Amino acid sequence: MINQEIKSYFPILNQEINGHPLVYLDSAATSQKPVQVIEALKNYYEFDNSNVHRGVHTLGNRATEKYEGAREKVRKFINANDAKEVIFVRGTTTAINTVAQSYGRANVEEGDEIVITYMEHHSNIIPWQQLAKERGAILKYIELEEDGTISLEQVRAAITERTKIVSMVYVSNVLGTMNPVKEVAQIAHENGAVLVVDGAQAAPHLKIDVQQLDCDFFAFSGHKMVGPTGIGVLYGKQALLEEMEPVEFGGEMIDFVGLYDSTWKELPWKFEGGTPIIAGAVGLGAAIDFLNEIGLNNIEQHEHAMAAYAMDRMGGIEGLQIYGPKDPAKRAGIVTFNLNDVHPHDVATVLDMSGIAVRAGHHCAQPLMKWLNVTATARASFYVYNDESDIDRLVEGLRTAKEYFNNVF
Repeated sequence: MINQEIKSYFPILNQEINGHPLVYLDSAATSQKPVQVIEALKNYYEFDNSNVHRGVHTLGNRATEKYEGAREKVRKFINANDAKEVIFVRGTTTAINTVAQSYGRANVEEGDEIVITYMEHHSNIIPWQQLAKERGAILKYIELEEDGTISLEQVRAAITERTKIVSMVYVSNVLGTMNPVKEVAQIAHENGAVLVVDGAQAAPHLKIDVQQLDCDFFAFSGHKMVGPTGIGVLYGKQALLEEMEPVEFGGEMIDFVGLYDSTWKELPWKFEGGTPIIAGAVGLGAAIDFLNEIGLNNIEQHEHAMAAYAMDRMGGIEGLQIYGPKDPAKRAGIVTFNLNDVHPHDVATVLDMSGIAVRAGHHCAQPLMKWLNVTATARASFYVYNDESDIDRLVEGLRTAKEYFNNVF
């Protein structure tokens, strides 16, 4: 059950910004951290800090147990078949680049196709652009419906027998659109392609089951799900990961090093070169514990309710346009908008003066901005610590901004 007590676990929210209580509506960029995660990081550095795997002393064993224990928590969180399928990386960007540079280079040839959508974050566009240029492949885009959703008919039209990789966001960081990745996986597999899922905006908010989705790769970041920055996860089906070469080479990931050749450790460690992100993994494990205690189904229901309430309240502001699906059941807790002819940066600045934090800009989604025929938008995104009173403050702030700019211009 989502209630006011949850907000009390986030100390950063107990402050004033510009003389007003902070309303944080920018969780799609990064979430705030509860005391449970902060204490887990503090406890690790105070009592267990050591390098992992290669030591035999007590601190090394403790650190290794916490690091590998976090991997098992991730495995259960996404329902991976085996902990070998869970690779710790810096974040979603690193995860997708790893797939492009390792799996992509080994499997994409000249004339092959890579299929993505117009709603992708830059981190799920640029790696495929670079791979297509390098391999002489064709980068294709699935057309969007008028409301910013995709239809399976358009998916079938885009994916062919020449398609080797389909990469798609599960939840759009701009439109809030929730894509049918399970059905897309089936279509991709029917054509001999693999599906890569950008789960950065999904893992914090939805119950994830990678086996049920049948995706081949799934990427997400800890900092968007009340965890620390600098830690993320690449899930991959074991059979695919076994065949893939590492993209970073050095300590930790080796089995034997000779003068002219080397061999790699088994999964997952062959992809984790160098000293790993130990504290980050510990913090991510604590974040997963926190989210599991609330319940991902409860979080999803709460955010649908927040989106519905926000769209209803904001819809009453003349001159305000909301982008994405009109049905709150088809979108996550993200509402992206523009106010008349006022630049989103100006809107965000006025809101900040009232202590309300929203994101303004192109949201690392310039192709989508072009599809929307705008240069930028403002975005409010909700999480477990938000309630209807935060949205009421947002609406009040937007009315103030509208009145101010109407008077100025």
